[in-house]
Amino acid sequence: MNNPTMSEMSGAKALMYSLEKEGVDVVFGLPGGANLPIYDALVDAKFRHILVRHEQSAAHMADGYARIKRKAGVCLATSGPGATNLITGIATAYADSSPVIAITGQVPLNMIGKDAFQETDIIGVANPCTKYAFQPRCAPEIPEVVKKSFYIAESGRPGPVLIDIPKDVQQDVTEILFPDLIKVRGYKPIVDPDLSNVGKAVELLLSSERPIIMAGGGVILSGAFSELQAIAELIMAPVVTTFKGKGAFPENHPLAMGPIGMHGHAEANRIILEADCILAVGARFSDRSVGRFDEFGKGMNIIHLDIDPAEIGKNKSVDIAIVGDVKSALRTMVKMLSKTITKKNTENPWLRRRKELIEYFSENIKDYPRELTARKALKKLRELLPPESIVTTEVGQCQMWTSLHFDVISPGTFFSSTGLGTMGFGFPASIGAKAARPDVHVVDVAGDGSFNMTENSLAVSVLENLPVIVFLLNNDMLGMVAQWQRTFYDRRYMGVHQKSCPDYVKIAEAYGANGIKAQSMDELEKAIKNALKSEVATVIDLTIDPEEDVYPFVAPGTGLKDMITGA
Repeated sequence: MNNPTMSEMSGAKALMYSLEKEGVDVVFGLPGGANLPIYDALVDAKFRHILVRHEQSAAHMADGYARIKRKAGVCLATSGPGATNLITGIATAYADSSPVIAITGQVPLNMIGKDAFQETDIIGVANPCTKYAFQPRCAPEIPEVVKKSFYIAESGRPGPVLIDIPKDVQQDVTEILFPDLIKVRGYKPIVDPDLSNVGKAVELLLSSERPIIMAGGGVILSGAFSELQAIAELIMAPVVTTFKGKGAFPENHPLAMGPIGMHGHAEANRIILEADCILAVGARFSDRSVGRFDEFGKGMNIIHLDIDPAEIGKNKSVDIAIVGDVKSALRTMVKMLSKTITKKNTENPWLRRRKELIEYFSENIKDYPRELTARKALKKLRELLPPESIVTTEVGQCQMWTSLHFDVISPGTFFSSTGLGTMGFGFPASIGAKAARPDVHVVDVAGDGSFNMTENSLAVSVLENLPVIVFLLNNDMLGMVAQWQRTFYDRRYMGVHQKSCPDYVKIAEAYGANGIKAQSMDELEKAIKNALKSEVATVIDLTIDPEEDVYPFVAPGTGLKDMITGA
């Protein structure tokens, strides 16, 4: 397309040019009656369109793309059911603060509110799970709406934005102006932290004997990896993460202790309860991370850094609040600490306690004697997978096993659906991540229950030449539900047996992908090596004992101190 500042064109063409101006290089979508003008304009667009098999997967692909690129991913759908199919993916992105632009078609303006064919009030539906929702009422509004949408989605605490465009607005041909600057009334994210509060936080950290750092997803969103590591090494503090923060800190680092929470590392859950000062960076103190709000943090000083002021004090009262970009805040903190700390204390009692806990729990967490277990499989995957590879997960036992047994070495190379816990997320999200980084291996650690929900995206992976690896921990069960039924409902199973249906090797082959069955460690090693060399998607179907549980775990409604180890 040409690059006009003002030109006569249709609303759909204005949309294409506006997306090009925002640097969009790929969109994920599915056409229908109400967005056909958009799809007609896509023929001449400069960016790539990836045809999905279901709109929910389009949103997950855009989300996966966004998490790796750290810029907004774009998905398209038609009106009515096409738009509502996006909602699960939009809500997933909202829960995990991922910038997604969802563009939907809508019935013509004069039909809105008349229960027209495939009409849904998608603005009303989407409002609770978006940062904002727009509906341009004439074609000249489209460029400004697009520019505002990207600004809102990517600034402050990131999140999804919906643009719902009536069909006649897409078709309308008129003079359209493309602004270079916009202002969003009433929206001014706080970016620069209060220096006096940063100074108070530094003083509190220096006076603490047992400081600990809790890194959340905000560290990954802001790319504050080197700053976080510098702080940890200056004050020699153990580092735990939330599950969304997994990968914010290299898990092979001498100060790393892994994720805390419902299925966190046992040593991490224990040591955070013994700290006297917590530096929480870009974390929201969710129930999955800290258990009972009334118990967590008693007798401790809490420093909370977050770009979203609404998170400060929402779940936990804090002693020092620093609102702003965590990368900027941590950088300032590093400068202040560097002026004070001249020698690192590497042999203090607090670090000895860290080592004691790691050694203790290495011997006191239930393990399984079978040759091929989830734990052994994931450790083998880590051994063979290049450090810069991207890993995502589905939701359920597979997600929790990955939290426990797969170490993220290169920061920012791991993500999952954490806030909403969306089954079916991991596979399409891995395809979106591959579109963002085609030069690295991308793996989705899946369970059979989750993979069943979006396995039709194998067609997208094969036809769009986006080869990913599905590492399928297959126990023929909805494993997490089954584990809870074993533990809390006296083994009264209901609705959890998958009964070996379908055959995942045949499913993969039907889509033109590779399917490999692995029932031993030797077969698994060969399968991983073959998958890493493959030029098409590969599904590795690993046979896991349906009685294998995830340990440790913290039951709902209890605190981290009540962790169940299975030993």
